[in-house]
Amino acid sequence: MAVAPTAAEAYQACEQITRTEAKNFYYGIRLLPPAKRSALCALYALARRIDDIGDDQGEPGAKTEALTLLRKELDKVTGGAGTDDPVLFAVADAARRFPVPMGAFGELIDGVQADVDGVSYADFDELTHYCRCVAGAVGRLCLSIFGSGGDPGAALYADQLGIALQQTNILRDIREDLINGRIYLPRDDLRRFGVRLELDAGGALNDPNGGLAALIRTGAERAENWYCLGLRLIPHLDGRSAACCAAMAGIYRRLNERIRANPVAVYDRRLSLSGREKTKVASGALLQYSMTAFGRGGR
Repeated sequence: MAVAPTAAEAYQACEQITRTEAKNFYYGIRLLPPAKRSALCALYALARRIDDIGDDQGEPGAKTEALTLLRKELDKVTGGAGTDDPVLFAVADAARRFPVPMGAFGELIDGVQADVDGVSYADFDELTHYCRCVAGAVGRLCLSIFGSGGDPGAALYADQLGIALQQTNILRDIREDLINGRIYLPRDDLRRFGVRLELDAGGALNDPNGGLAALIRTGAERAENWYCLGLRLIPHLDGRSAACCAAMAGIYRRLNERIRANPVAVYDRRLSLSGREKTKVASGALLQYSMTAFGRGGR
């Protein structure tokens, strides 16, 4: 019989996953005080596991089975059952210490199941629902660790910020998603800009008349509007949490700005910021909110 990990071992495993896999988020997460950092790493590790099931190679039926099993395991842990899985152990412990909306993981599973099913999106409203499942839910999970002083609008702002980040992800990964048989751009937008998504002979996105570039630029402008909505969350957070949130959002927002300025940059590669650029964004966020953070004891 497997032995359940200690809380320290479970959180350590989650932090290792986050440090290794969260190429952008960990720059912000590391700005949190230890208790919040450990809890958020636990939530990220589980969200990552859900996402990886959808991205792994394999038959759709096997992925659906894995998602269903994980949902059942999560329900058991939520109900108080023990587990020897370090990620589920840490998530359950975090949920005892913070008001974690465990149903948000169910929404994330729903979104990944849509990926497995090959769902496409007729218009931006449909895409927004998908973004709310896979990213707005993550925003609300993060908020449960940050804390918001009970502000009733905070959950909406967290949701909107997650939707903004997911839109940037979609624009950045058009080529990679197409190779994997997925198209997230709404059919209405593709028709409006006269775009047929396909690769040219060199394996880059084909854009003979510039319609795709125009679509991507418009999409990045739309995402920027969502960033403006979501970043209303920042004033409702304590200093360290504000710095973390601003760093995570700032990295994606800067990436979104780069895509908007030069849409063709995503045609043949997965665009990203350098480590130095990410560190600069995170350092700037910490500097901006450090007075508030340490004035409140760095909660």
